[in-house]
Amino acid sequence: MSLISLLIALLSERYLTNKLWHFNTYYKKYSQLVLKDDATGSNIKSTIMMVLVLLLPTLVCYLLLEQLGNSFLYLVASTVILIICFGCSQTRDTYKRYLVAAFKGETTTCDLIHKEFLQNKQLPQMGFGQALVWLNYRYFIAVMLFFVIFGAPGAVFYRLLTSLNERCVTQSKTQNNTQQTTQDINSEVTQDNEPDITLEADTKSENTHVDEESNVCISSKILFVADWIPVRVIALGYMLVGHFSKAVPVWLANVFDLNMPSYEVLISVAQKSEDIMIETEDCSAEPCSLVRLAKRTLLLCLAFISILILTGVL
Repeated sequence: MSLISLLIALLSERYLTNKLWHFNTYYKKYSQLVLKDDATGSNIKSTIMMVLVLLLPTLVCYLLLEQLGNSFLYLVASTVILIICFGCSQTRDTYKRYLVAAFKGETTTCDLIHKEFLQNKQLPQMGFGQALVWLNYRYFIAVMLFFVIFGAPGAVFYRLLTSLNERCVTQSKTQNNTQQTTQDINSEVTQDNEPDITLEADTKSENTHVDEESNVCISSKILFVADWIPVRVIALGYMLVGHFSKAVPVWLANVFDLNMPSYEVLISVAQKSEDIMIETEDCSAEPCSLVRLAKRTLLLCLAFISILILTGVL
């Protein structure tokens, strides 16, 4: 039944544009209810709290599906959950806006869209096409793998984990900016007469910063472990649908690297797997080439998973 759910979800996800089919709709309500988000956003108070917030929806999903048993309702519920976890409408809309600007020759607009995109998704500095390759893995391929291996609860777990990590990274950056501003103000106001107050303010700010960094660290570590094997398997898929001989040295160099970020492993192999002829003013060459490569890789993964399911391996 997982194969049927997978095929239905992949075919229908693009056309279900109502917000009820978007993961962020439910994530925002959940974060407001459980994390008590306000206008400025609140911090997750502890690592234990963050883990509980992560596991609660996963457990609820598991118990709900267990009650349905191996029935038609189980198939429907799993498919609906997978469709909600799949994709990201904001990323697709941004890609369309970028292409429109690129085809019009508006390079400045493309640069602005690129920078805004990286900021919204909390991504490090990378090309627009590289970001699309990574998010194609994160919003489609990884969710698909977790669904096939762990069922719908696995898909919910992974998608919620990525959202919580993005939230923590955003808050960490905001916290750093606020801390820096506070330190600058305190250093100016208390240069002459109030060194003790400055020291106390700095200590409180540093303690808050350390607490938030620990949350970012734990979510990033969980994601790193969750992505370590899948990223290298999917990178192998990029090699198979692209230029294998060019990409294999990069893949072999990084396959056992325990410190290299997952996105760097995937992107480095993807770039070598595709010949990209980039002109100075052509902003669409890299994104279009890498997106086509990502689509071929997704189809390869789907075909491989289908074979494993039909042969009884999964």
